[in-house]
Amino acid sequence: MLACGSQSVDETNEPNATKAPTAKEWNADVVGWNLGNQFECSAPGQDGESMLIGMPDNSIKAETAWGNPVVTKKMIKAVKEAGFNAVRIPVRWQCHITNPQAMSIDKAWLSRIKEVVDWCLQNDLKVIINTHHDKWLEGRPTNAYKEENNQKLALLWLNIASEFTQYDYRVAFAGTNEVHVKDNWGKPTAENLAVQNSYNQTFIDVVRATGGNNEKRHLIVQTYVCNPDFGINNGDFIVPTDVEGNGNDFMSVEFHYYTPWDYAGECKYNFWGTPYKDKGEASESNEKTMSEFFDKVVNTWSNQGLGVVMGEWGVSDRQKAGQTELIHENMTYYCRFLVSEAKKRGFSTFVWDNNSFGSGPEHFGIFDRRANMKVKADWVLTGIMEGKNK
Repeated sequence: MLACGSQSVDETNEPNATKAPTAKEWNADVVGWNLGNQFECSAPGQDGESMLIGMPDNSIKAETAWGNPVVTKKMIKAVKEAGFNAVRIPVRWQCHITNPQAMSIDKAWLSRIKEVVDWCLQNDLKVIINTHHDKWLEGRPTNAYKEENNQKLALLWLNIASEFTQYDYRVAFAGTNEVHVKDNWGKPTAENLAVQNSYNQTFIDVVRATGGNNEKRHLIVQTYVCNPDFGINNGDFIVPTDVEGNGNDFMSVEFHYYTPWDYAGECKYNFWGTPYKDKGEASESNEKTMSEFFDKVVNTWSNQGLGVVMGEWGVSDRQKAGQTELIHENMTYYCRFLVSEAKKRGFSTFVWDNNSFGSGPEHFGIFDRRANMKVKADWVLTGIMEGKNK
């Protein structure tokens, strides 16, 4: 097993590392986990919505700024041992920039990200790293900032990609995250969509230009706000042009799927799916809704040769006196159905885990990072692994 993923492809005997897989091959059978609310945090004491680019005091400690403990090698091993085979590492870069004109990155921050990536590779986990909560980029998808943001994005990815150019093909890059006008998660304007398209193309162009293994590395582009509806149902989403010879073979489209929101995120309803429709108030969405939507994804993107990455999904915990056990059983059912349906269509899935536990919205915790990675939502993990093994 390699101690570090930075060896060139020709020098390593790692499985899945010696030949550039297509995006579809990379995604096949991937059931992944998000290291949420860690490296995408703002610097300690900094407003999480700040658009400032620079190096605030103690920015190296951003990893723990939102209350989670330092990531350890044992944490990553626990994820592997639980049955996951990939990790998505969301990363905020804007508070680790030493020179905003060059978008150069603090070497200590880069070293820390590489360390965690290396731990993943040592456990033969595939990895996605992205730009996540870089608010200067995500929060201003308008023509007024389009040129400036693309220039900064190009410089940022030039610096990131150059650092990882010899990492093997298990490492994938994702260009942006949930780009949207602040507090507006609704339907984008044509202008918003065009800016997202420009971000995607800039990302592809710059990473490919860094050469090495990046010439055929799995690259992941996003729909606006990572909402699949703004890619599938809107003809203004443009698949970027890759370099000559690559076609669409080494690109994926990413969307996030907290769907239906009234069940998975908002917790308005405690039940989902046909077997549970009479157990209490249930979402109108069901198995047919999900399957038909996934088929749309296949027809829109997979049939063009593109891979599909469900970069985030999850179902927030909720409890109710006398029904908690049944609610959790239903959550297992939802997770099993989602993972198995996505897997059979070749989508990779990455469940969101923010290490938050309790009842109601935003409690997506699975492993307790403060308690030696004890599984606190076994009903979620069970559903995921049953779906993976179906």
